[in-house]
Amino acid sequence: MPSTSWFPTRYKMVFGTFLLAMIMLFDRILLSVAKDPVAESLQLSDKQMGWAMSIFALGYALFQTPAGLFADKYGPRKILTAVVSLWSLFTALTGAVYNYGILMVVRFLFGAGEAGAFPGMARAIYSWIPLQERGIVNGINFSGGRIGAAFALPMVAWLMELVGWRMTFVILGGVGLLWGLIWYLWFRDNPEDHKGMPTDEAAFIRAHTNRSTGEEEKTKIDFGKLFRSKQMWLLMGQYFSSNFTFFFCLTWLFPHLKTTYGLDALEAGFYASAPLVSGALGNWFSGFMVDYIYKREKWALSRKAPAIIGFILASVGIVASVYMETVTPAIIFISIAVFGADMTLSPSWSACVDIGKQFSGAVSGTMNMAGNIGSFLTALAFPYLLDMTGSEVPFFYLAAGLNVLAILLWWGVNPEKPLQLISNTKL
Repeated sequence: MPSTSWFPTRYKMVFGTFLLAMIMLFDRILLSVAKDPVAESLQLSDKQMGWAMSIFALGYALFQTPAGLFADKYGPRKILTAVVSLWSLFTALTGAVYNYGILMVVRFLFGAGEAGAFPGMARAIYSWIPLQERGIVNGINFSGGRIGAAFALPMVAWLMELVGWRMTFVILGGVGLLWGLIWYLWFRDNPEDHKGMPTDEAAFIRAHTNRSTGEEEKTKIDFGKLFRSKQMWLLMGQYFSSNFTFFFCLTWLFPHLKTTYGLDALEAGFYASAPLVSGALGNWFSGFMVDYIYKREKWALSRKAPAIIGFILASVGIVASVYMETVTPAIIFISIAVFGADMTLSPSWSACVDIGKQFSGAVSGTMNMAGNIGSFLTALAFPYLLDMTGSEVPFFYLAAGLNVLAILLWWGVNPEKPLQLISNTKL
């Protein structure tokens, strides 16, 4: 083990999780960009496409807590390798579907595979990243997803024209499998076990994380205590609201822009990528803000302030966008909304690591489960409300109302009070 390094090893780990988030959202947005050729090929209606998009979020939501529990028990090295390989396989298999029923099964399993990604990252952050750096690290990771999705919109539209929608899914599946192999060979669950970890960096990490002495002894989580926790429900509720706003960008924004403003696929892709770039900036800004306030010894405020400011921006931006008559100002306000919605991610996941400690995977997975129930409902709410009312306006007001509710929920969160989740039964 070397004594020092010019570039900290923990930052190499963060680069790896940043790339993972890029691949994850790249794969997730594929069906939205491919909506028209997939619908034409399989003869699907808009409502059927809504279910195909939302069934992913349902599989993703239902497997969040189990995936987080596995990350806590078996470590992020094995779990992230397994889940990335699994979802990459189903990404590739999407290119082979031939009817609506098979598409629904593959999309559900794709969502179940992706479920372990962010809980696995959260568990890696708990072990590898000091408290004062967790805000920006979470911001970097989530910005990777937004940047990946932003690149995907125009690039996938181009790639589909070049090789067709089926081969596009196969190519992207192969990229994920390559990441999984590299991660398994390089990463170690405990930073002290990594051969490239300098001794001084390992000591610094150990001194500035909130890992407890003797914690490595395997313990079992008490799920009764988890689901009776007020803090857990507050974090779940606010994350439901955040995902409800953002998931619109991954599902219906692209086709919405094409239809509403008469754009071709490439134009819609470039416009729809702008809110995702804005979301990446929101993640970076919020991450810096979380760490800046934390370093001034205001732990609770470092989580609450960025989230509350973010939900205010999301509420205002999402409502204002519907009153714009041309595409450019509409995208500007949607970008403001997504900037705000993504400001909530770093404080949310930082708070989960704070209160979850050695159970960070299960706690963050449970929060993300609730958030992706919001995603599931988003993909359905937009086409169904549009069909019921003949207007997109009710959907945007519903999203804004949820953002206002989330502001109230954040007042009750206390990241300085860890959850007492250890069961009396040892693993």
